[in-house]
Amino acid sequence: MSLDLNQKIYVAGHMGMVGSAIVRNLKSKGFRNIIGRTHAELDLTNQAAVRAFFEQEKPAQVYLAAAKVGGIHANNTFPAEFIYQNLMMEANIVHQAFENGVKKLLFLGSSCIYPKLAPQPMSENALLTGKLESTNEPYAIAKIAGIKLCESYNRQYGDSHGIDYRSVMPTNLYGPGDNYHPENSHVIPALIRRFHEAKVANTPEVLIWGTGTPKREFLYVDDMAAASVFVMDLAKEIYDKYMSPMQSHINVGFGSDVTIAELAKAVGTAVGYQGQITFDSSKPDGAPRKWMDSSRLNQLGWQAKIDLDIGLEQAYADFLKNHTK
Repeated sequence: MSLDLNQKIYVAGHMGMVGSAIVRNLKSKGFRNIIGRTHAELDLTNQAAVRAFFEQEKPAQVYLAAAKVGGIHANNTFPAEFIYQNLMMEANIVHQAFENGVKKLLFLGSSCIYPKLAPQPMSENALLTGKLESTNEPYAIAKIAGIKLCESYNRQYGDSHGIDYRSVMPTNLYGPGDNYHPENSHVIPALIRRFHEAKVANTPEVLIWGTGTPKREFLYVDDMAAASVFVMDLAKEIYDKYMSPMQSHINVGFGSDVTIAELAKAVGTAVGYQGQITFDSSKPDGAPRKWMDSSRLNQLGWQAKIDLDIGLEQAYADFLKNHTK
């Protein structure tokens, strides 16, 4: 299948961690007509503004990587913003893509769509089989709605208008462009910052919440971008063999997980911290395991390439370059 390297591709959220990685991947493949808009240039929750943008630009493909994201504290503090803004962005982009003749769209979701107590590893068919984690339920509901938006437009307009809107669900991501905020960053950037500051201050010990036994899966963001472009460009007849009209999303994971203790040791090594790592077992652990079943994507021919040690080294290099004075 030959690709048109001149086709106009809109990456919504092109300044974010995942969106910028998708732009890097597309450019590496020779695509020359990639467009994006900052939030200041285009408010994706504004229906009229999104309509005007699509009518003017007429992209051929859309990667929907824009989202309002945050950690547990942010999700708990601003639940209305998380559900409203994400719903509006998805609805506006998917509908205006359809209205303006976009045949190919890829929606990026989140592993939080799955029930809190979903069997491990979490497979695509676990969706809507149980209660969600309460702390980020509004965000998860919005992401589930995005999947169902794509499915519904495919069901109603796939045959008549030739549209093919797909969804990918990433596991925990890390890498260049991550959020290293001291209070609301995710586990890997939070650990990178803490170990870096401990190394600089020559602190003899870093204390980490919990027992260190919970297991988590991590995927380097450039692997996620590669998977996104892979899924977008898969021939429809191949993709459809693994999907059904009411279950069309696909998991993207590394394929294995590590304990938080193993992760902390790996981050300490990447940063070059020489002190002691200890765990405060009086603090909460969270879910014992969150691991994605990526066998469907593997069967389609894609596998993650960047292992954790190499990914952490590259993430730390990005932190040093962009987040330290």
